[in-house]
Amino acid sequence: MAAHGSSVIREAVGLFQASGDMEAAIDDLQENGFDRASISLLDSAASGVRDGPAGTRPARELEDDPGAPRAAYVSSESIGAAKGALIGGMLAVNGAIAAGISVSAGAGLAVTIAVTAAAGVVAMLAGYALARQVEDRHERTLQSQLDRGGLLVWVRTRNSREEHRAMEVLIRNGARDVHVHDMTA
Repeated sequence: MAAHGSSVIREAVGLFQASGDMEAAIDDLQENGFDRASISLLDSAASGVRDGPAGTRPARELEDDPGAPRAAYVSSESIGAAKGALIGGMLAVNGAIAAGISVSAGAGLAVTIAVTAAAGVVAMLAGYALARQVEDRHERTLQSQLDRGGLLVWVRTRNSREEHRAMEVLIRNGARDVHVHDMTA
C-alpha cells in the first residue's frame, strides 16, 4: 500500500540485447502514443549503478529497483544533430573571429580569405574531435549496459490498456523479461 501523500505509478519494463532493437522499440512506443517523457533508460553515469562485486550491478537487479538512476532517451538522430552543431558552430565562430582579426589588422582580401579558411579547417577538425567524443561516450555507455546484461527501458503507463500496449511493443521489438511493476511516487 502506498504511503500517505504518495501515489503508485505503474510502468512496463523490458530488457534489450541490442541497441538497434531498443531504438526501434522506443520509436514504436512513440508511434503508439507514448510520450517521450514517459520513456526512460538506465543512467549508468549516475551513482547507484556501480556497487556490485564486479563494480556494477546486473541489469536484472535494476529492473524493478525504484532507486535505479534514470535518464531520458537520446536518439541516434539527436546525437547526429549534436555532432553537426558542434562542428558547424565551431566552424562559424572560429571563421568569424579569424576574419575579424584579419580585417582589423589591415590584411588584404586574399590574406583574409586564406586565414579564414585555415581557421575554418582547424575549427572543423576540433569540432569533429568533440563530436567523436560525444559519440564514443554514448557507445561506451551502451556497451557498459550490454556487458551488465542488457539495455533497460521503462515506460510509465496510466491504465491497463497502456500497460498491455507498452508490453506488446517491447516484446515485438525483441525485449526480454517484459513485465509491469508498481513504483511509489
